[in-house]
Amino acid sequence: MTTEVRALREFKMPDVGEGLTEAEILSWYVKPGDVVTDGQVVCEVETAKAAVELPIPYNGVVEQLHFPEGATVDVGTVIISIAVAGEAGAVPAAAPAPAAAAPAAAPEAEAEPERREVLVGYGPRTGTAQRRARRTTATAVAAPAKPAPVAAPAPVAPAAPVAPAVPVAEAPAGERPLAKPPVRKLAKDLGVDLRAVTPTGTGGVITREDLHAFAAAQAAPVAEPVVAQAPEAVQAPAPVVPAAGDVRVPIKGVRKATAQAMVASAFTAPHVTEFVQVDVTRTMKFVRKLKETGELGRDVRVSPLLLVAKALLTAIKRHPEINAQWDEASQEIVIKGQVNLGIAAATPRGLIVPNIKDAGSKTLAGLATSLGELVETARQGKTSPADMQGGTVTITNVGVFGVDTGTPILNPGEAAILAFGAVRELPWVHKGKVVPRQVTTLALSFDHRLVDGELGSRVLADVAGLLEQPKRLITWG
Repeated sequence: MTTEVRALREFKMPDVGEGLTEAEILSWYVKPGDVVTDGQVVCEVETAKAAVELPIPYNGVVEQLHFPEGATVDVGTVIISIAVAGEAGAVPAAAPAPAAAAPAAAPEAEAEPERREVLVGYGPRTGTAQRRARRTTATAVAAPAKPAPVAAPAPVAPAAPVAPAVPVAEAPAGERPLAKPPVRKLAKDLGVDLRAVTPTGTGGVITREDLHAFAAAQAAPVAEPVVAQAPEAVQAPAPVVPAAGDVRVPIKGVRKATAQAMVASAFTAPHVTEFVQVDVTRTMKFVRKLKETGELGRDVRVSPLLLVAKALLTAIKRHPEINAQWDEASQEIVIKGQVNLGIAAATPRGLIVPNIKDAGSKTLAGLATSLGELVETARQGKTSPADMQGGTVTITNVGVFGVDTGTPILNPGEAAILAFGAVRELPWVHKGKVVPRQVTTLALSFDHRLVDGELGSRVLADVAGLLEQPKRLITWG
């Protein structure tokens, strides 16, 4: 048997967004010794804007994983090394030790055929997916492949403070608990070993509630042992469940980017916020009519937010100066040619603001379709970085939480943001009589460098007027 010459290829963390500087490794789908092919997804990472899967551009064998799951890595840093065969097209066989592990992973891999679209890199992953099987061995990834089986001691150190209370032997050999990526991330933040958690979700899936219940049950008994084992616990990156029951959540990814952006916006743009109460009784009736008649389409979701969005877009069409951006370098106000309407969405990874491109040109039916797709994609955690770039004005729907109003902070680079409050039945003077009406509160924050009080007031009054008489949306829009 001839020995092939192998060349080592190093794959670096790419910039999966636009100008991002770092990403967190959420999951590894391969381990040292695995054979990989060009275009195969090897890991999932989370940036400040979205979670994406990274494909490898080589055929070869995994030589080394340079960082464990949970590590935050700078763009341009090597994250995985691949041994590539020296002869064209020849991929060397895996080493004996890794090959022995392959049969254990194969049955589960065969049970999960799928085709997954990727957001960056070399195209979709096809064929039989081995995602779940590969995750089974992903906890031993931080050590190089060369030092043999003993060289994978502690890549998952964040779980150290809680691990002594849970015997690892309780987890079935060769299996990893079922949980969605946000739940796995929460488990890392809490320092909880998923193998010790009893699942209550459908199909044996561990839920967020299962994690919180387990952490609460473990808090009291774990308190004293954690203090006693202080020398070992110091080696962990961060304390997770102190004796007092506090929980520390690392600021990473979307939450970190949101915090930085909001601080920069609050102390850069001079904010002004104006408020107005609006009788939206006719708007609510119009929403019910659109739902009952299905004029916008059978599968189109119609909500009050849709009409608020259409009212804002119509007001911007009448007052385009509010759809602007401040250019500090040239000391100019740039009035944008199209409205990219952002919708603030709460997701398990934090608050994100994807936007509907050129929303001002859409009909009411087209806007409803785009709004429904945007919300559903955000809920599934599949929003791409491109969908969150280039926003010009934003709506935040605080009413869904039962909140009447607030003073929203501008997204960096935007001139205005509209907060839509809860719709409540209140006593209202209508046609000279005090009667119960459906009332909401709108709050418009704007950058006073670009928008003066008159312009801001006119836009807010226009939105309010359109919601009081929603039929004008069809005429003006």
